[in-house]
Amino acid sequence: MSKKLDHLGITASLACAVHCAALPFIITMLPLWGLGFLADSWVEMTMIGLSLVVGIWSLGSSYPRHRKALPVAILLAGFALIATGHYLLHEFEAVLIPLGGVVIAAAHLVNWRYTRLCKHL
Repeated sequence: MSKKLDHLGITASLACAVHCAALPFIITMLPLWGLGFLADSWVEMTMIGLSLVVGIWSLGSSYPRHRKALPVAILLAGFALIATGHYLLHEFEAVLIPLGGVVIAAAHLVNWRYTRLCKHL
């Protein structure tokens, strides 16, 4: 189950990063394509929320197996980058939020590798 959650977490986090990185470049074209809703803040909050729920669920369910804190630390760093870009350093938002999504995906990748390498339990 943890493997599937990590794959879902990687996908959701990377989708969030791509969304946040690409949106400033294509925002003017979205209404023409009927995709103007992607620029709404609820889409961003939904992606961040999904990444948070999947991250906590995935890392929380696999931690008892490998007992490594590194994936959790990386996950927290990713959400710290997103929060910093979103709430504190607005001028760096276009860099910090996509970077946070990539860091969250890295947390899932590290967690997946630890879980795969752990043979006990």
